[in-house]
Amino acid sequence: MALAWKTRRRLALAVLVVGVPAYVVLAVTLLDRLGRPPFLAELALHAGLGVLWALPLRVLFRGIARPPPPAPPRG
Repeated sequence: MALAWKTRRRLALAVLVVGVPAYVVLAVTLLDRLGRPPFLAELALHAGLGVLWALPLRVLFRGIARPPPPAPPRG
């Protein structure tokens, strides 16, 4: 089931405002519990976790910045 453009836009905003900060807190807490790894390993972990959140959500964010699609003709 495809979401309407307006619904996708609202959901994307909610993910960015609520979901991403929650993910950042979770990721930093998780890395803190692991201890301090060497610098390059820590850099790789932060970079990997920084990209990991966007992979499952790329479908949601695709096309959000474009103007809304034209309404289907009534007939």
